[in-house]
Amino acid sequence: MDGSKAVMTVAFLLCAFTGKAAEGQNVLDMCSSCHADATCDDKADGSGKVCNCKYGFVGNGRTFCQDKDECQIGANKICGQHTTCHNTYGSYFCTCLAGYSPSNNMAVFIPNDGTHCQDLDECRVSGVCGPGAHCRNLDGSFQCSCQVGHQVQDGVQPFHPLRDTASCRVVDCGRPVPAANAVLQTLTGTTFGSEARFVCDGGFVWRRGDNGSVCAADGLWRGPTMVCEAECGPTPVLAHSEVLWLNRSVVIHGCVEGYYRWTGSDVSVCSSSGVWQEATLICKAECGPTPVLAHSEVLWLNRSVVIHGCVEGYYRWTGSDVSVCSSSGVWQEATLICKAECGPIPVLANSEVLWLNRSVVIHGCVEGYHSWRGSDVSRCGSSGLWQEATLKCIEVKPPITHLSIFNEKCLRWKAEKYEEDTETYKVLYTGTRDYQRSFHDRRQKYLSSKDDRPEFCLSLLPATNYSISITATSTRFTATISTSTSLSVPPAPVVYYSEFETPLPALSLRRSPSTLDSLSSYQVLVIPVDGMVTFDCSAPASSEPPEYIAAQLHLRHVGTEMNFTVGDGRLYGGFYNAPLERSKNYYIILRAVCQWKTALKCSCVLWAKVRGTSYILRVSSLCAAAFVALATLLVLGGYAFIWCVKKT
Repeated sequence: MDGSKAVMTVAFLLCAFTGKAAEGQNVLDMCSSCHADATCDDKADGSGKVCNCKYGFVGNGRTFCQDKDECQIGANKICGQHTTCHNTYGSYFCTCLAGYSPSNNMAVFIPNDGTHCQDLDECRVSGVCGPGAHCRNLDGSFQCSCQVGHQVQDGVQPFHPLRDTASCRVVDCGRPVPAANAVLQTLTGTTFGSEARFVCDGGFVWRRGDNGSVCAADGLWRGPTMVCEAECGPTPVLAHSEVLWLNRSVVIHGCVEGYYRWTGSDVSVCSSSGVWQEATLICKAECGPTPVLAHSEVLWLNRSVVIHGCVEGYYRWTGSDVSVCSSSGVWQEATLICKAECGPIPVLANSEVLWLNRSVVIHGCVEGYHSWRGSDVSRCGSSGLWQEATLKCIEVKPPITHLSIFNEKCLRWKAEKYEEDTETYKVLYTGTRDYQRSFHDRRQKYLSSKDDRPEFCLSLLPATNYSISITATSTRFTATISTSTSLSVPPAPVVYYSEFETPLPALSLRRSPSTLDSLSSYQVLVIPVDGMVTFDCSAPASSEPPEYIAAQLHLRHVGTEMNFTVGDGRLYGGFYNAPLERSKNYYIILRAVCQWKTALKCSCVLWAKVRGTSYILRVSSLCAAAFVALATLLVLGGYAFIWCVKKT
């Protein structure tokens, strides 16, 4: 309808006359015209019959009654929290989400008896988390963690045994390590809580500390703290030496690596008086640390000679490969020169060397570039040539560019990524309305795509200002765009049609409150029926007779039920609800109006007919059929109609 006005015109004749029906004329049987899914009920004023759709159906009761989708208002509203709503023909039923169970223990239910979905305590099942694990119930789920003395394997905790591969196993500390100069005496096991006991080795005495050790929850042994000393006390310590052999009364010392025995005795003896007669060993540095040659390694070493060799990837080019420790204690270093077999390392465009050894180079892209494809490793081959990396570095660009909107509700953008990669996008969109301050639509979607130019459509509501952000989850880069959706034609109001012979007809409207539609207000229009009457639903009506607006009711003043009396002489929204004349016939129209900024769209429905009390209006079978066609058109959202009424 955008920008154009569609006017549909239906004309029919309502033949009105006074007196008795003609001989042989069939009077319309109202109940025979009722729909199969409707009932024929007495009117409230006793003036006849009326067709009403059965519970679970909506319509005019005569030409159609269609299934009412109770689930369309949302599972939380119709079924309650943690539910799924299932629509059926003429009814519906509810089920609980996973992790919840119905309070009446029935698989399906309708919550009119108070049934609701309550958390299912999975921890009631023994061993649900496996051995060595503790279960913790959550709202709608549960999680597991390992008990003291157990540790998680194949995952992290907390974990879910049906979703993760993690489980708990008993901590194993392995075999305990004795304290210095002690040996293991008893061992109950190697798992959590196991105990070990130690005793001092032969020739040593337990001086202090605890001789027990316990396998702790972290997998480490705690203890022992025992100190075992020789019977003469701690063994003598000689400079640059180590103990080669020891019993309770004799210690044999030796020089540590890099030193040699220059002079003195290497034996300490525990005397009968309990005092060590210490060794007189003197250890002298041979020549200090061995010489280090570029790109070489030590092939053989004693205290005075070192033989060097080139490392892998290099070869001996020139020089001596032997370093000798001179009598003065200074190394006469080798003159070996090792040369790389493959020559200079490869240079790749827009890259740098991240790591290098004698035969392998790892490349990486410089700042401002990222790897596109190819290997990042260069290797020195046995032929003496580099097997170069194939890495290509391209300039870093934002992962989301050229973001745009098409068809009002759809997005497209250009994706910067590896061709073969799948990118996951998080789409967050928030909607507000200038004319509906309490309205707030906030939703999010996820999209996984390999496309270089993804497209994605959202279920945006009409007449709403939206701010939309798209985040590439791999880089956390976010692009934002705004849009405004257009106004849609509102659904025709669902009313109970009534006929009156009173100048003060009382009408009612029942509606389900919704913050998602764009409905702005209701207008009550009064149309006198006198000869040919033409009404255009989309045309602006005036507040003056003959056709006039009797009331304008803003949506914020209309709850789930609205009662309105035509002709009570009061003001509604700045419009005068003028009294009806008793001698005239009227049609009462209810118009639903959607208005946003400069746009306005509406739909109408015939609400009531008011007959003047000065004459009787009878409807022939032909006129009744035309009236049913009019009601059908109005309920289905027609925009215009014409009545032609004949008075008698």
